[in-house]
Amino acid sequence: MNQVANSSISFTELVKSRRSAMKFIPDVPISREELEEMFSLAKFAPSAFNLQHTHYAVVTDKALKEKVYDAAYKQYKVLSSSAVIVVLGDLEAYQDVGAMNEGMLHLGVMDQIEFNETVREVHTMYESRGDQFKRDEAIRNASLSAMQFMLIAKDKGWETCPMIGFDADAIQQALEITERYVPVMLITLGKEDTSKPRPRGYRKPNGEFVTYYGD
Repeated sequence: MNQVANSSISFTELVKSRRSAMKFIPDVPISREELEEMFSLAKFAPSAFNLQHTHYAVVTDKALKEKVYDAAYKQYKVLSSSAVIVVLGDLEAYQDVGAMNEGMLHLGVMDQIEFNETVREVHTMYESRGDQFKRDEAIRNASLSAMQFMLIAKDKGWETCPMIGFDADAIQQALEITERYVPVMLITLGKEDTSKPRPRGYRKPNGEFVTYYGD
């Protein structure tokens, strides 16, 4: 099935129209090329120290999707989705700070002293603050990337649903994910079944979730 990107939609309309899809039309395939295009844009999401903590595990294989379905407490949208995406946060992303900055060093944007200091500072921060900080950082940064991915998917004509209802250990076992990564959320992606549309849920007015300090 050919998908047409919503190229005419404004960013404001895109944000307002993105919703969590509760039900998908089954058996709608998505190509590797379409997914690659989305991920090639998702990579521009911000991350602390440009460490790019996020890793995506994309499941389209039916047998594996059944295992994810079981791990997600048998939520049908996993089975009916075109792809179920496991968003992972890298607990050891800081170890790659040198590799992430080598380009800047070779281009002369950083000198050797600044490069060495950056590597030292990042290692010191992550190692001194311990495992909980590494986990928090993995989840924080992967969540930023996941939100960007969902907006990109919407812009490309696909609907998504972020999910926290799953057994993380079962997901890691089913997909043979190493302990270096923490499962942050699942994202189901597909074409929404709109036969029974639901009104959008209540959204707080600004006064209920924004506090200003200053004029």
